Amino acid sequence: MAPSLNFSRWWGKESTSKGNPVVVTMENPNYSVLEINGQDEVLRPVDKDRGKNAKQFTWVLLLKAHKAVGFVSWIGNIVWSLLGSIKKRLIFGTVETEKSGKGRILYRVIMVFLVMALAFLAFELMAHFKGWHLHIPQSLEIRGWLHSVYFSWLEFRAGYIAPAIQGLTNFCVALFLIQSADRMLLCLGCFWIKFKKIKPKFEVPLKSDDLEAPGCNYPKVLVQIPMCNEREVYEQSISAVCQLDWPKERLLIQVLDDSDDESIQWLIKGEVAKWNQRGVNIIYRHRLVRTGYKAGNLKSAMNCDYAKDYEFVAIFDADFQPNPDYLKLTVPHFKDNPELGLVQARWSFVNTDENLLTRLQNINLCFHFEVEQQVNGVFLNFFGFNGTAGVWRIKALEESGGWLERTTVEDMDIAVRAHLCGWKFIFLNDVKVLCELPESYEAYKKQQHRWHSGPMHLFRLCLPTIISSKMKFWKKANLILLFFLLRKLILPFYSFTLFCIILPLTMFVPEAELSMWVICYVPVFMSFMNILPSLRSFPFIVPYLLFENTMSVTKFNAMVSGLFKLGSSYEWVVTKKAGRSSEPDLLELEERETKAMIHPQLYRGTSDSGLSELNKLKEHQEAAPKPPPVKKLNKIYKKELALAFLLLTAALRSLLSAQGVHFYFLLFQGVSFLLVGLDLIGEQMS
Repeated sequence: MAPSLNFSRWWGKESTSKGNPVVVTMENPNYSVLEINGQDEVLRPVDKDRGKNAKQFTWVLLLKAHKAVGFVSWIGNIVWSLLGSIKKRLIFGTVETEKSGKGRILYRVIMVFLVMALAFLAFELMAHFKGWHLHIPQSLEIRGWLHSVYFSWLEFRAGYIAPAIQGLTNFCVALFLIQSADRMLLCLGCFWIKFKKIKPKFEVPLKSDDLEAPGCNYPKVLVQIPMCNEREVYEQSISAVCQLDWPKERLLIQVLDDSDDESIQWLIKGEVAKWNQRGVNIIYRHRLVRTGYKAGNLKSAMNCDYAKDYEFVAIFDADFQPNPDYLKLTVPHFKDNPELGLVQARWSFVNTDENLLTRLQNINLCFHFEVEQQVNGVFLNFFGFNGTAGVWRIKALEESGGWLERTTVEDMDIAVRAHLCGWKFIFLNDVKVLCELPESYEAYKKQQHRWHSGPMHLFRLCLPTIISSKMKFWKKANLILLFFLLRKLILPFYSFTLFCIILPLTMFVPEAELSMWVICYVPVFMSFMNILPSLRSFPFIVPYLLFENTMSVTKFNAMVSGLFKLGSSYEWVVTKKAGRSSEPDLLELEERETKAMIHPQLYRGTSDSGLSELNKLKEHQEAAPKPPPVKKLNKIYKKELALAFLLLTAALRSLLSAQGVHFYFLLFQGVSFLLVGLDLIGEQMS
């Protein structure tokens, strides 16, 4: 029956009638059933979900089920491929071996913690299933010796172990907050530099107005390229340096080859002879007595008699490729600035996107150059020399004592001694020099060991000199407290101790608490600040956080070996390179070399003796037998694997306490250690 609607009653002010409910049923089942409770409901909006029939609802359920199955299969494929990679690595990988007995100490300590954690986990599981954890019994309620041992353990744990762990936790958290405050101040300083557009500038560029003697206004610059067995990168580095835009008569290039492989020596000699025939002032030097690593190589080169005729020296490692205008952008800063001792350029990388390891390294190094080096250079006129891509005033090197062979961080050593002598430094963030990042975890780990053991060794040697120097008190405090202790010692100490030792222990000793904000909020905030200089790497913020904690075991081990002068503190291993160059750089390099061959009048004439020497080198290279290819294998790292099992064991224990955030952090961190321990990050050898 059709409803009886009286529209005149809608306009009544005191009308309260709601009408009779009407049900309209349609014959076609594809239409929905609509119930009207009153005339007001006719004008109300209809809920979108009420128009769905049973068939539509079934399709929605099927779509959701399909998405769920797809997600589960995706997770399953990832887990299956991971298990396959782990199986291959266990079959074909080689176990890393420690060269000295002292290097095994940390591994043994971790193994002790792992065995104890497994024992405690088994004990706690037994107590949990028997219900012993639900109440504290009286003496008459104790049943059996295991029951007695469990509650004796609880009393001992709460009375003696928990206070010690809690004290160490509070100490590490305090260090964590201090380091976070320092990192935040550095970021604020970087923002201020960007906001005020502060840049080191030189007023007048170098010019040569004398037509009879072109280049007479340019200072004489010595360029040094130290290298050792650099088969993959020697050619591109020498080629880039030989094409620097600087008057040829005011420039001398030294190729300082410490290679012990005779075939590599002949290759480098041939490259040097090739550029020498094109008119470049380039010299090949090889030491018979290879002592002091890179510092000894540079020291030997500076002792040459002709080096005294030069005012500045630029240093480039074997994988660095400066642009032709590098010297014209750096050397003019020394003009009318007699207190300036060093001009440092920034690094840029040709293989940032090669793999996950190179992407994570790029985040760290972008923060180092963009924030640390730039802020310290602007506000303090001091920072650590990066060992390459820098120009030194030779007078500053001589007054600071020259290159010393006492540590593996000769660059930081000379920078600290020059700072104590009153020399100032400038960092140029806009001048970039191409170089290469380590692509394998093995190469990166050895590099980080040297970079973290060397500063602690240097700190032991320099501390008395810093204290007794005539430098201002606040500069001494900055050098000791910030430069060495906070950024070189405290950072690896608290990172390893807090997240790799204390956090798993608190799962087995719940009386010692580690707050959620320490585990979650502060590390994420600090990682976000670290990633700001390279915002395009933001999707890697979680892997970056986990990987930094994973690398803390290597950095902590290196820091301890350098601080206490253990066997590996003076170990120098040349970082392996792949010899990669970006495509635009290769095209530009080929174009410049083509121009050099087309316009031979730009270079000096070639002598008959030089041509004969070059021909002899080519004949020797062709006659020399090619070395057999070296079979490379990924390694298995025992310390990282032991820590992985320790963290995963602690994650299982956290389930008994229903600690969700702790469980997920320990789980992901344990998986991160597992991947690194099996060398599944970085370059994969076939």
